[in-house]
Amino acid sequence: MLPVQGALVQALGGDAALGALISGVYDYLPETAAYPFVVVGEATGTPDNAHDRYGQETVVTIHVWSQYRGYSQGLTIGARITAALDHQPLTIPGHDHIVTRWETTQTLTDPEPPGNVRHVVLRYRIVTEQPPT
Repeated sequence: MLPVQGALVQALGGDAALGALISGVYDYLPETAAYPFVVVGEATGTPDNAHDRYGQETVVTIHVWSQYRGYSQGLTIGARITAALDHQPLTIPGHDHIVTRWETTQTLTDPEPPGNVRHVVLRYRIVTEQPPT
């Protein structure tokens, strides 16, 4: 899963349209990060093998954090992330990228006072294979 996480951070960090909307893309959030920002978060990996190859499906959670009133800013950022990832090529060192598919988007409000943080959670399924030897 580590190569997939690195590929996502690189792809999203290198997307100029996304960069115009956020302060940064992180896999570790510095305390000084300014809103809005994106965090490549949790992942689950499962085997996707066949008789002649080894493969993996990785479901990755990407978090959008915003202090904008309402969800429009977070959802706009989420839409840009989906445009950058869904069915788009992804360079993953040591793996052949088969497909990335958007799975879900969920909006949340942080309940901690003052309640001004909006959270958009996106999940993507990334299918990879080991290259033939």
